[in-house]
Amino acid sequence: MAETLSDILIDTIHQWGVEVVFGLPGDGINGIMEALRKRQDKIRFVQVRHEEAAAFMACGYAKWTGKLGCCLATSGPGGVHLLNGLYDAKMDGVPVLAITGMQFHDLIHTHTQQDVELDKLFTDVAVYNTRVMGPAHIENAADLACRTALSYRGVAHLTVPVDWQEAKFDPAQTSKRNVPGHNSSKMVRRSGAPDQHDLQRAADILNAGKKVMILAGRGAIGAGEELERIAELLAAPIGKPLLGKMAVPDDSPYTTGSVGLLGTEPSQEALENCDTLLIVGSTFPYIEYYPKPGQARCVQIDLDPQRIGLRYPVDAGLLGDAKTTLAALLPLLRRNTSRDFLDDAKLGMQKWHKRMEERATSQAKPMKPQVVAHELGKRLRDNAVFTSDSGTIATWYARHMPVRRGQMCTLSGNLATMANGFPYAIAAQVAYPERQVVAFVGDGGFTMLMGEFATCVKYKLPVKVVIVKNNSLGQIKWEQMVFLGNPEFGCDLQPIDFAAYARACGGKGYTIEDPASCGDILEQALNDPGPAIIEAVVDPHEPPMPPKTDMTQAKHFAEALARGTPHAGRIALTVLSDRVRELV
Repeated sequence: MAETLSDILIDTIHQWGVEVVFGLPGDGINGIMEALRKRQDKIRFVQVRHEEAAAFMACGYAKWTGKLGCCLATSGPGGVHLLNGLYDAKMDGVPVLAITGMQFHDLIHTHTQQDVELDKLFTDVAVYNTRVMGPAHIENAADLACRTALSYRGVAHLTVPVDWQEAKFDPAQTSKRNVPGHNSSKMVRRSGAPDQHDLQRAADILNAGKKVMILAGRGAIGAGEELERIAELLAAPIGKPLLGKMAVPDDSPYTTGSVGLLGTEPSQEALENCDTLLIVGSTFPYIEYYPKPGQARCVQIDLDPQRIGLRYPVDAGLLGDAKTTLAALLPLLRRNTSRDFLDDAKLGMQKWHKRMEERATSQAKPMKPQVVAHELGKRLRDNAVFTSDSGTIATWYARHMPVRRGQMCTLSGNLATMANGFPYAIAAQVAYPERQVVAFVGDGGFTMLMGEFATCVKYKLPVKVVIVKNNSLGQIKWEQMVFLGNPEFGCDLQPIDFAAYARACGGKGYTIEDPASCGDILEQALNDPGPAIIEAVVDPHEPPMPPKTDMTQAKHFAEALARGTPHAGRIALTVLSDRVRELV
């Protein structure tokens, strides 16, 4: 029996390592769905409730496994829904293949139903993007799509008219130049260390530094041993943009934790005072938190030459994989005999941890969100996988949920989109069914894709969703006040009983309101064998304060309170009491 275009498509992407496809059926992809149905022993199809979630899951799956993530959506609106998750993959450099349907090939661009030319729509998001022109075209296009997504760590997109999907492949109908067997499902990965001359120049700069700071991003994940060895040699603290949170564990004696708005004070002080900066696999976007140009000499390691020198002037750029490049650099480095810079950072972290511990053990009511993060972090298994979302939730994740060696964690980086945390967790549970998986999310982000809890129930995925419920778009509220001096507006959310919602979907639901019982309820929920939602009702006025507050921010905050911010007195009291505790 002759194979259809869809048969060839699914067989080809399977050869490239695709084991899971996240998607939602539709009449624009019926042929592809049939090919997936016939190959259930090879490729698992995970049905979602919203295509945006499918794209997030494909992105998360690629982040967790390093494999090619794959999502599927129907023609028109289904394909449109993928875009936010695909931009998340694009901006974090993650290989994802998106497959979409189109209307009948001879009705495209004639105002027919769901007539969206998705190849044109996906032009900006994709590193490879094509409309499949028939059965003879699909193998070449699918091979190149997979190869390009993996090679360039980006999004590839194939869109297939619905009538072509079930068309039979006839070798006699191929063009004379389309020689059978000319392509392959093999690829070449960049290997080896940078040029020895470049390595020596970088080493000379690092050896000359007295106050060296390491900035370790997502590209440094997997190179933790090399990072710590270099940190010891150079007496260099390691600061971590949030995507690099698991580059080294948070109990490493060398790390000062996260950097930037959600970072630690020791990280900020190290960046402000260093004379040499080593950037490893990071293009941390908040330029204002880097050393002032001219303050520090800089060495940067990255796989992408376009990103070297993007955020800070570079004196030596090393093109290559972080682990391989650091290993090649190590023998060229000398021990820095000036240890004060690292020692000061360690002392600063002791003080910072004490400050965070005080906030995270508060018994005040309403419960502080830090308490939830702290109690959850203590209870995660040694091989747990945990995610977070964008918003104030990312602050508590960054500061109060330390990652230990053997654990995995991530969130949305450069897109900083809401709603990614829960789908990421579902993808993690699909990839690692035996590991504990926890989504630590805010109520704003969760409600955007809360239908996916039914996906967990359907597939018996024991994901635990911890929702920090402040009934507010907290990050936006504080940005309105502290950055602009405006009263908060449009940020309050209608409360939802998430525990009841969990039970309505067929899962377990728990509610935490008292900090005294927070740990016990979390323990009970984490030990539940199935999917569960744990809503933690917290103080809506607790601010995600930056590591250092400047006078402009303080002035804007005072202006916002004076101009009519709701609950101004309660907010001022909360902020002031936190600050007084730090000063006493």
